[in-house]
Amino acid sequence: MIQSKKYFLLTAIFLMWQVLAFAQQKKPNIILIISDDAGYADFETYSKNEIPTPNINQLAKEGVTFTNAYVTASVCAPSRAGLLTGRYQQRYGFEHNTSKKLAPGFTMEDVGLDVKQKTIADDLKANGYRTIAIGKWHQGVLDKYFPLQRGFDEFYGFKEGHRDFFGYKTERADAFALYDNNNIVPEDKITYLTDMLTGKAIDFIDRNKSNPFFMYLSYNAVHTPLQAKQSDLNKFSNVTDKNRRTYDAMMYNMDEGIGRVIEALRKNNLEDNTLIFFINDNGGATNNASDNGWLRGMKGSKWEGGIRVAFIMKWPQHIREGSIYNKPVSSLDILPTSLAAAGAHIPYERLDGVDLFPYLKNSKTPHQNLFWRRGAAAAVRSGNWKLIRVKSNPILLFNLKKDVSETHNLANKKPQKVKKLLKKLSKWEEGLTQPHWYSSMGDDNQIKKHRMEVVGREMERQLP
Repeated sequence: MIQSKKYFLLTAIFLMWQVLAFAQQKKPNIILIISDDAGYADFETYSKNEIPTPNINQLAKEGVTFTNAYVTASVCAPSRAGLLTGRYQQRYGFEHNTSKKLAPGFTMEDVGLDVKQKTIADDLKANGYRTIAIGKWHQGVLDKYFPLQRGFDEFYGFKEGHRDFFGYKTERADAFALYDNNNIVPEDKITYLTDMLTGKAIDFIDRNKSNPFFMYLSYNAVHTPLQAKQSDLNKFSNVTDKNRRTYDAMMYNMDEGIGRVIEALRKNNLEDNTLIFFINDNGGATNNASDNGWLRGMKGSKWEGGIRVAFIMKWPQHIREGSIYNKPVSSLDILPTSLAAAGAHIPYERLDGVDLFPYLKNSKTPHQNLFWRRGAAAAVRSGNWKLIRVKSNPILLFNLKKDVSETHNLANKKPQKVKKLLKKLSKWEEGLTQPHWYSSMGDDNQIKKHRMEVVGREMERQLP
């Protein structure tokens, strides 16, 4: 009798352990891959061009492609702040790229991602995830803003918004240095940065195949400086423009790296239980030979070419393969969607994003309105209508369903629509706070690039 009770108890403990182990196993790994300053039309998934991106294409074939996806800013740092927190970054003063041009009452201590804001890494770490940030950070250079202080267990990357892809000729001990956690990697050990970031991602996967993990893989390709390996340049010898050739080679190398990361998942039998996001941080830049195709404007603007981005999501057996989603979504949605996948509580009281999974299965719209503001320029999208308000400029109004290239300003023909959208924009602004610092470029740049007479890439590239 005692033997039977012991056997029963041991069996019960074993079964409980199995249940717990199974629950732990079912929690998906989450990988967020970001490209930097890439053009909307430079991804084969969105437009055919001379750059093969087979691995990003495969993500799209096995997941969902969003055709109306937006970031919260058209420049790097605030865009990433919004993505990392799931909140409009203007709510906590991160309106501009980091700079030394301080707002009254603030110091250089305030230039970075407000330490009171929780990040996606904070939330996932609290739910049992091992976390790593790889690549570009650009959320403040002081120690309190360092990724290891912002929810990440590991960091392999650099603090600033850019750096050379090859090693500098002199050692760095600043924000441009490559960090391996708290240690600086010697410049003579840096081969080609995109490859090194990919290698660290693979290493992390290999080391954490038994644990649920979150990886923030923030490539700095194809941000300037335009630098590529000769072996990749050789693949585009038919491209006559030197800058475009280098840009193509950098895109190709990044895509190849993404393929290696996915292969590492496959090798470790993790692919089926890994949620992958791929997103670009803003529109193609004026200085890197990128192509936004039919979208007007470039990085730094409220035109569609500045804020509409490539966005793909894959999770086998949870997302229908090869699906296309046409309703507006935002990078704000990545955090709550990740928490939903992890089976965690979603703190909607502090978030502006939504869990996208229900919307992929019904006809409802995730966001009735989306908003942007950076200095002199602000915008709102509501349904198919988009309004751009810029200091000293006439109001701009477009029907994106009929005019995605934003060629016909309907503001004078639709005064009631203008009034309604301006009211929505003003209401949203009531919940914002003062920027803690300002753009080093000033308002004049914003004012000039949002004039209707600025037409075509040649003119746009003159206004960085």
